[in-house]
Amino acid sequence: MALRAFSQMSLDVLTFGLNHVSAPVSVRERVAFPIDVLKPALDGLRATFGQSVKEAAILSTCNRTEIYCAADPQVSEHLPTWLADFNRLETGSLQPHLYQYQQNDAVRHAFRVASGLDSMVLGEPQILGQMKDAVRAANEAGSLGTLLHQLFQRTFSVAKEVRSQTAIGAHSVSMAAAAVRLAERVFGDLSKASVLFIGAGEMIELCATHFAALNPAQMVVANRTLERAEGLASRFVAKTMMLADIPDRLADFDVIVSCTASSLPILGLGMVERVTRSRRHRPMVMVDLAVPRDIETEVGRLADVYLYTVDDLGRMVQSGTDARRAAVVQAEAIIETRVQNFMHWLQNRKIVPVIVDFQQAADQVRQHELDRARRMLARGDNPELVLEQLAYGLTQKYLHGPMAVLNRSENEERQQLISLLPRLLPRSERNR
Repeated sequence: MALRAFSQMSLDVLTFGLNHVSAPVSVRERVAFPIDVLKPALDGLRATFGQSVKEAAILSTCNRTEIYCAADPQVSEHLPTWLADFNRLETGSLQPHLYQYQQNDAVRHAFRVASGLDSMVLGEPQILGQMKDAVRAANEAGSLGTLLHQLFQRTFSVAKEVRSQTAIGAHSVSMAAAAVRLAERVFGDLSKASVLFIGAGEMIELCATHFAALNPAQMVVANRTLERAEGLASRFVAKTMMLADIPDRLADFDVIVSCTASSLPILGLGMVERVTRSRRHRPMVMVDLAVPRDIETEVGRLADVYLYTVDDLGRMVQSGTDARRAAVVQAEAIIETRVQNFMHWLQNRKIVPVIVDFQQAADQVRQHELDRARRMLARGDNPELVLEQLAYGLTQKYLHGPMAVLNRSENEERQQLISLLPRLLPRSERNR
């Protein structure tokens, strides 16, 4: 039996994508994957590359879109084209913003992302939950296999270790807290302000928690499904309304915080222009935490509107990270150790098929010699002679391959083989 070549079974861990450092929100929103698009995207990815992409998962948040794969290394040069084609974009428009990692670097990147070291807000905890959601979606889509499952389980473990053993998450300034501070810059005391939350997801819940602590005059939650809006509003003594009611009631609000999964803007320039006129140019603070954006960019040009995007809030919270810089060194050390552990597991996993083939080949030799010995015994040959022949046949056939390779080798290769042979002998022989 011929053993499989090592290179034929090798799969690399690949990661590519873009984030808040490499791309502005105007680019990130064009390649964001809503939750209901993840399965079609994963199906399309594997259909495009076939067996070259064995496993895949997509992490898509406000700050990043990343694809994790267990794939043939040659796939890496074609993945950017797939991402552009899936989102109906020109490849050239994404290329300056993309990064790619393989093997150690890909594993290290996953560990750093989950630990909050690669976040807009250093040490922020939300990314870990978002990564778990991405893994859950990949598993439901059937695109998660042994390699990525092991990678992500170790990723979650590393994130927990970093958070428990370092101060990386201490004193973090969240996006929600930053939104409150921006509103206070414009209005000062928020006790007389009316606040509208558009959406009912995790980020809106965080923002509502921070605003509620300041007892604004009114809080309203608008959402596509009224039931979910009521569930959130009941926690903060807030009111609710449907998204369809926003155009008629938007003028009632001083602060608007929006974060939905809509693929198109919810608040357009024309609507907000009419609202500012009806408010007699009283100021409005609009915080758009969505990617793709919920509020048209042009709204920010209006004189009475203070529009902030997720990137604006990110720049604001960065000023509070200095106290945690020392913890980064400790976190990176933990991550580096865990990367090496994972790569050791991966290398061991890669040689398993070779070991299996080797054992099967040895079993064939054993069975062949055993059958020959049984035939000799059946015809009445001396048992002692049969045992001698069995031992001799097994020894010769097991040694034939290594001896043939050694005899054909020369110079440095021969010296390497000679140095390895003692380590390959059975333990009882090496101990003599």
